[in-house]
Amino acid sequence: MITGRLSCDVLLYKMVSSVNTGIFFLLVQLMICSSRNLHATINPTIGAPWPMPQKYTPTGNVYQIEPSSFRFEATGETCDILTSAFARYKQIIFGTTLKFQPDHGADNGNALAIASVKVKSECDKFPSLESDESYDLVVSASGITINANEVWGALRGLETFSQIIVRRSLQYFINGTTVTDFPRFQHRGMLIDTSRHFLSVDVIKEHIEAMAQNKFNVLHWHIVDDPSFPYTSAAFPEMSEKGSYPGAGHIYTASNVLDIIGFARMRGIRVIPEFDTPGHTQSWGKGIPDLLTKCYSKGVFDGSYGPVDPSKNTTYTFLETFFGDVANTFPDQYIHLGGDEVSFGCWQSNPDITTFMSKMSFGTSYSKLEQYYMQSLLNIIGKKLNKGYLIWQEVIDNGAMVQPDTVVEVWKGGYEEELAKVTKLGYKTLLSSCWYLNYISYGDDWRKYYACDPQQFNGTDAQKKLIIGGETCMWGEFVDNTNLIARFWPRAAAVGERLWSDMSVKNTAEAAPRLEEHRCRMVSRGFAAEPVNGPGYCPEEYTKF
Repeated sequence: MITGRLSCDVLLYKMVSSVNTGIFFLLVQLMICSSRNLHATINPTIGAPWPMPQKYTPTGNVYQIEPSSFRFEATGETCDILTSAFARYKQIIFGTTLKFQPDHGADNGNALAIASVKVKSECDKFPSLESDESYDLVVSASGITINANEVWGALRGLETFSQIIVRRSLQYFINGTTVTDFPRFQHRGMLIDTSRHFLSVDVIKEHIEAMAQNKFNVLHWHIVDDPSFPYTSAAFPEMSEKGSYPGAGHIYTASNVLDIIGFARMRGIRVIPEFDTPGHTQSWGKGIPDLLTKCYSKGVFDGSYGPVDPSKNTTYTFLETFFGDVANTFPDQYIHLGGDEVSFGCWQSNPDITTFMSKMSFGTSYSKLEQYYMQSLLNIIGKKLNKGYLIWQEVIDNGAMVQPDTVVEVWKGGYEEELAKVTKLGYKTLLSSCWYLNYISYGDDWRKYYACDPQQFNGTDAQKKLIIGGETCMWGEFVDNTNLIARFWPRAAAVGERLWSDMSVKNTAEAAPRLEEHRCRMVSRGFAAEPVNGPGYCPEEYTKF
């Protein structure tokens, strides 16, 4: 492959030094290189929001904002979430707003000093699937107002307000603007994986801050898996003591978890933990003897272990206690229970499992055994702990009976057919299949993420209403503190706009200049957001310190 300036220089050298062989091919390649090197940069917009609001009407009127006198004012209900947001956004706006040199219109001489924020309803303690994130924003000569039914909408309005302010030299300006906005989908999630590589609390918080500034509202925390068990269970502390990576600093204490939940709450973000079983549980077995299935070879235990053993009553006693602790720790109504990628080989080898299969009249259908396990777990979560649950699509594919409010996450290929099947069964559904951002590629791959739409499948209007959103996933095989932010951002912003904005907002040519600005906006705010549109620059380049 020919990439970059150096390769073109090498081609030119070859063409000059070897005129007798392949000159036509080299000339063609040189033309390609020249075209690539002369690729025009994308000119960013100035003061345009991301994601695009449902209704966004800027005017030609420009008003100045004076940092020293500007303040936010709550004119309705207030709470710690709102007062904290006022302080945070004053720092975001006046501490890091992009320094644009081009003119931003004619200043009419009127300085706006107060942004009035009115929340109609008393603040909820935590965000939920039913939270109202709608808001209205008006900037005019008479002032700045943000009106929202709930505090969560006020947070989203504050973010939009912060984005439409621009700085020229040491002065701040804003266009007269009217915004009416609400999310297209209720669930706009991002999965992080802290088992394959540990992520520090500070990096998780930085990511949550980036989520809020892109209007995501769910942190799907895939907290444990086969490689390690960093979650500290109050009921079973030996699980993290024996199942986490060795050395200090590879566990999340109870205070760490509460700190992350509280930080997310202040930004209107739900934290949904995932504890995936019966597979993906090798780290669980290090702290809980006899939880996992013993694997046999030629009738003899071979020293290895497989999925959770569904044949033992002690398994379900443990699960009820363990998930009871999880339910008390995480305030969200939902827990993600996984249920994907269960290998049957170890179950097939185990004589006790074979005896149990016969007793239950399962024959040789290990899918029925998996269904039995998942059904037992779902009953514990739904009936005994009164929690809702999210599951990967395999649980439905394998025929388990689930609660009516179950949320099914579709992650495999052929997702259009799966979305049609799951919604036909009447379940709320999420899509993540096309948004696995841990798969990286050269070039502006944000466009393919932008093009994927959760409602593009063959179904009725009623089925499509059951699509409550989607998630972008960052599996951690090759991701840790060093690259989580840059690998997510701003590529994930493309997914954020798809899940927030109207379905009609889908033109990548129109989106590219706004994304270019938004990427630089994130850089100016301290995020290591990588380039996504090819050659270019930011007025304020990223510096780590």
